[in-house]
Amino acid sequence: MAVTKTEGWKAKQWYNLVAPEMFGKANIGETVADVPEKLIGRVIEVTLGELTNDLSKQNIKLVLKVDSVGGDSAYTKFTGHQLTQDYLRSLIKRSTSNIETNISVLTKDGYTVRVKPSCYTIKRARANQVKAIRSIMNSVITSKAKEMDMEQFVQEIVTGKLSASIYHDVKPIYPLRRVEVRKTEIEAEPGTAS
Repeated sequence: MAVTKTEGWKAKQWYNLVAPEMFGKANIGETVADVPEKLIGRVIEVTLGELTNDLSKQNIKLVLKVDSVGGDSAYTKFTGHQLTQDYLRSLIKRSTSNIETNISVLTKDGYTVRVKPSCYTIKRARANQVKAIRSIMNSVITSKAKEMDMEQFVQEIVTGKLSASIYHDVKPIYPLRRVEVRKTEIEAEPGTAS
């Protein structure tokens, strides 16, 4: 006997998606699956604004992945974040410099995190200033990562504290309009080869 579409649909179960501990284990929605194993590895994108009910954080997209299922709840872990494209476009102005870098750092608890920050200047910077700014960005990020575990480091990034540290250290070299961490991704967890 052939299974009709409605019978196949009825066999599926709804699961609550739960944010990682660092985001207060908030409920971030529901998803459906016929067997819990099919949820493992599913990627969910949610804005920080939705998680914290803070509309000013709608431009920060968190990338979460389901890594365990218990009862009717699917628990997620943080795998990265990125800023929305429309927000990034709004930061770019004529006759200014957008200085980007891309660096992999190791946190205190052994996670390898790729971090992609940008500095937006008030006027166009010269090549030697760009080089100096990029060097400071890399050293600030590396030293912060060394002294924090992955959760603290991610909190530092999404709350804007890391951007503020970079801004503070770069300001004496060249006037900045804004510093943002465009994107992060967890490249490797402790004990796994990257």
